[in-house]
Amino acid sequence: MSEERVTVEAEETSALETFRRFFALQRDVLVLSLAMFAFSLAFQMTSRFLPDYIVALGGSEFLVGVFGTFGNVIAAVYPYPGGALSDRIGSRHALTLFGALSTAGFLLWLLAPGLGAITVAGLTIQPWVWIFVGLLLAQAWKSFGLGATFAVVKQATDPSRLAAGFASTEIFRRSAFFVGPVLAGVLISLHPDFTVSFRYVLAVGVAAGILGTIVQHVLYDASDDTIGDSFEGLTQIRRDLREMPETLRPLLIGDTLVRFANGMVYVYFIIVVTRFFEVGLETSLSVPAIGTVAFDLSPQAFFGYLLGVEMAVALLVMMPAAKLAERVGLKPIVALGFAVYAIFPVVLITAPGTPLSMLLLFAFSGLRFAGLPSHKALIVGPAEKDAGGRVTGTYYLIRNTVVIPSAALGGLLWAGIPEWLPASGLYNGSPVLAFSVASVVGVVGTAYFLVRGKEFEAYA
Repeated sequence: MSEERVTVEAEETSALETFRRFFALQRDVLVLSLAMFAFSLAFQMTSRFLPDYIVALGGSEFLVGVFGTFGNVIAAVYPYPGGALSDRIGSRHALTLFGALSTAGFLLWLLAPGLGAITVAGLTIQPWVWIFVGLLLAQAWKSFGLGATFAVVKQATDPSRLAAGFASTEIFRRSAFFVGPVLAGVLISLHPDFTVSFRYVLAVGVAAGILGTIVQHVLYDASDDTIGDSFEGLTQIRRDLREMPETLRPLLIGDTLVRFANGMVYVYFIIVVTRFFEVGLETSLSVPAIGTVAFDLSPQAFFGYLLGVEMAVALLVMMPAAKLAERVGLKPIVALGFAVYAIFPVVLITAPGTPLSMLLLFAFSGLRFAGLPSHKALIVGPAEKDAGGRVTGTYYLIRNTVVIPSAALGGLLWAGIPEWLPASGLYNGSPVLAFSVASVVGVVGTAYFLVRGKEFEAYA
């Protein structure tokens, strides 16, 4: 047997062993992964459509940006309190609580149109307000486990194969990102009124949340779980900030700029498709033994399929990109993902508003996920043994905190200064300007990382 063949077989065995160790031999991780799939399915089939839902319920396009920033605040502040609560009541009960709260959030979104405008103490609460309230609940499950997931992969994987280890877990999780939006597109096609058809989607989201909560409560065994036992509040946060590996700082700065840019326009991607271009899909296909099959997709339904195309590309490229990183290093692969993040907004807003151009552009957007496993490996790789979770939590705390105002800024550039502000007539908004500024910020972040970013030693 040749040396080359032995090497290839050893690599394949190592990859399989990583996958088996993460999903088969650790029951608690398998259960968490199944729950992650259920909640990712529920969240991805609903959250990307919420900006259009807000507008359909009477909210303004500026409020879409405010909603994005509101989500950024939750993403920044939830993880540490979530860890502290887990310490107090135990992982199993915390997971059940977070799952139940998330499911309640999906249910509130489902009920929002039926609640109508409610007047309380002279103040009228519009239906779109319940979308904000529901988000407080729906993101509860996401407050648990980010650092823990990173730490488990780091412990179960050889340092030189971290990207491949993360690619395995990401493919499992993001398969829900593919199924969710496509299923949403199918359900939205069932009724011409989006506020009606989207409630079909939300009903499935509620069901997935209930199932995920039950599965993790019944099957999860936290008897040996020590994650979070040493949480010390603000003192620990300050210490973790001081002790962050020096090599992470250029990555953090570049990543924060890129994510800030994406945050400015992310919630408006659906608005571009459904309201700026108003592009759906009307075509027919000739299928053997069936005949001609006609497709007449509304812009909202078409957007679901666009997200499916985006995630299909992501699933196809993540593992090959992770394997390529073992040859060329993590930094070039991460930079590729950053570059796609950066240029996508300006290319999208200036593209021809045709179904084909949208399909091609969202397929291109899927390439940004090629750098995701390498990005995670670059974050947790330099961490000391048994410190991967804390390093990850600190990294995301800083990044998510800085990114908080991005969506509101994007909303201001998109929709102009709101009428209720004194300077409302000075700027009336420009979607093209909003997306162009976002791309400029993203390019600056990408360039900074290319110049100052450090390679992880195991991949150098």
